[in-house]
Amino acid sequence: MIAILAAVLVITNVITGLSVFYLAQPAATTVALCAGSAGASRAPPAVSQAVQVTIESSSSGFVVTISPPYKTTQATIKAIGPWAGPEATPFLRVLENFTRITGIPVQYQNIRQEDLRTILPTQFASGTAPGDVIFMVSSFIKANGAAHMVKLTGNISDSNYIPGSLDAVKVGADAYGGVYTGKIKPGFWYRKSFFQAHNLTVPTTFQEFKDLLVKISKISGIRTPIVSGDGVGWPLSDITEHFIATYGGAQMHRDLMAKTKAWTASDVRAVFADRLIPLLAGKCFSEPLEWNTVALTNWWGGLHALYFMGSWITGLVADPSDLGVFSLPAQAGITRGIVFAGDYFFVPKYTANLAEAQQLAGWLAGKDGQTYQVRQGGNIATALNVPSSEYPAVDRGVANLTNGVDILSDLDDTIGGDFQTNFWSQLQLLWVSPGQLDAVLASIQSKVPA
Repeated sequence: MIAILAAVLVITNVITGLSVFYLAQPAATTVALCAGSAGASRAPPAVSQAVQVTIESSSSGFVVTISPPYKTTQATIKAIGPWAGPEATPFLRVLENFTRITGIPVQYQNIRQEDLRTILPTQFASGTAPGDVIFMVSSFIKANGAAHMVKLTGNISDSNYIPGSLDAVKVGADAYGGVYTGKIKPGFWYRKSFFQAHNLTVPTTFQEFKDLLVKISKISGIRTPIVSGDGVGWPLSDITEHFIATYGGAQMHRDLMAKTKAWTASDVRAVFADRLIPLLAGKCFSEPLEWNTVALTNWWGGLHALYFMGSWITGLVADPSDLGVFSLPAQAGITRGIVFAGDYFFVPKYTANLAEAQQLAGWLAGKDGQTYQVRQGGNIATALNVPSSEYPAVDRGVANLTNGVDILSDLDDTIGGDFQTNFWSQLQLLWVSPGQLDAVLASIQSKVPA
């Protein structure tokens, strides 16, 4: 039944900040580097006993309610998450199985985390919350946990997780949030069939990477070699973090996240100026396009060859078995990092259904709930004891990219606040006006919190 919802459960995201692309830009002074022609996963978990699913319209889109096939006196738990459309389908299957096993009805509503930044403080101030289990960035949970969230230390333990998984939502020894599955942001995705058809190979050096982009740009019908997924400034931020973590190294990424290194420092600027800016100025990236609609469709349709995206992309394409992925080639002497982004959640103090909310939180944090999610592709478990055999082949391949590299937290999610929104908008500017690098870095640095 959930599969049918995918075509219905589409919540339109407002595209922000893209108007800058259409503003007048200075005449190019260099020849474009990439000027060329103009031109199956594992079966989802079964629901062995039918559940009832209803869809209702709401002011922000749709609300999906999942109930057991019998009358129950148990309270309905409202879960709020960032996933809509096809991306929501696997999570709804997880909730179906929770309801089937426990008999607790669950209502799911999609609210973007950018919108929750405005909604939650207002409701917290009045002693209310929009849901019982709410997915939100770790920086928000850490900043607001002690005042407005339930300690989950008694329900969710470090011993259940990959080491360090809960650190981002702890205040002292107390965890005010849990972490569900996570996504690795491993690098550039491509269609194996496209690479085979055009005799393309995965690069092993940065020069080979540039040569690959030039070769792709000359293929008939290609608009640009790389499509730039965007929404509110991410996934542009994910691309940028990958360049920093590869060519500045894992330690530079950590220092920027810890606010002990300035964005205007010469070595940070060099990563941009020597690696990313030539590709932007050389027209190797497209203009920013909505990541899960236009960018995804254009890339999969062959208008672009490469797409930097997190591992969740495996759940958004028609044939995951056709996917390949590679990280930026390493540089000798630099310890690389790859970002692992966990999906964090919390239980607000203002829930009227604490016992049931904690039960759902425990399910999402545990092996059983996470197994249902990883079977469907695009996610890596944070809970221990989820067998590798539960992963689709493409996800096992993604996990292999983490061998020999440092695992890093998402930089802008960790810092959060005004820094994050400014970081996003400044990268949108940089993408369409790479000549403004110094002004962009100065603006990013100006919003780094003390």
